[in-house]
Amino acid sequence: MPNRLPDTYPTERRALQVVTTHVVARRLHAATGRFGLRATPGGFGTPQFETPDVGRERLRVTGGRLVRERLDPTATTESMPIDGSTLLELAAFAGVELTGADADAFSVGHDTPALGDIDRRIGVGTETTRVIGDWFGIVAGALDAIVGTVTDARSTPTVAQLWPEHFDLAFDLAFDPDATDTRRVNVGGAVGDGFEPEPYLYVGPWTDDRPGDSDFWNAPFGAVLRRDDVFAGDDPTDVAAAFLERGLAMLSTTG
Repeated sequence: MPNRLPDTYPTERRALQVVTTHVVARRLHAATGRFGLRATPGGFGTPQFETPDVGRERLRVTGGRLVRERLDPTATTESMPIDGSTLLELAAFAGVELTGADADAFSVGHDTPALGDIDRRIGVGTETTRVIGDWFGIVAGALDAIVGTVTDARSTPTVAQLWPEHFDLAFDLAFDPDATDTRRVNVGGAVGDGFEPEPYLYVGPWTDDRPGDSDFWNAPFGAVLRRDDVFAGDDPTDVAAAFLERGLAMLSTTG
């Protein structure tokens, strides 16, 4: 079984989501116009990107720290702690502007977390960042396993991305390749939200299809498997992949 989550996990998770959205994703968006992040070893961050003023770089979160890797003109790595820093300090470290007239206008979707007080000290313990980093590692491994089982090119899985809006790592693919584009399904994992405060996996069809075992479809948007259940087996990544594969297998019968 996994370690018990800190009592402060929901509050710290939301604080880390603000950092992820308004520092990490903002920096990527300013450079590329995109804000989809990636799982990285021990955490998450941007893919490598390039800006005219700095060159190639990457931002990531790991071990309770914000890490900035700059590859031009020489490869250097710097980091600073998230816990105890302000959003303004983290933004300055990352090369992000949070004080302009349009600072509040940045959006990663309908549920974008508010910018809030950028001078308030952030409280995010290393245990919470470890739990979130480990969870995204499990989800990434399960999604890789799914990609390895998709043999029909028409299913066209998208690239697994970490979406700051919902703080989840996911991709979607067609469960009925011969039908319209709406017959697709989101598969992935979130670190907690208004639906479920702790990390969970999900299978979310874009349609109302809920074939097979009715007990499997246990959420309004499809099916979920909670963190404790994922760690109930010998290998959490195998358990996660099996859950996602089961949902896809049942959906494929509707094609």
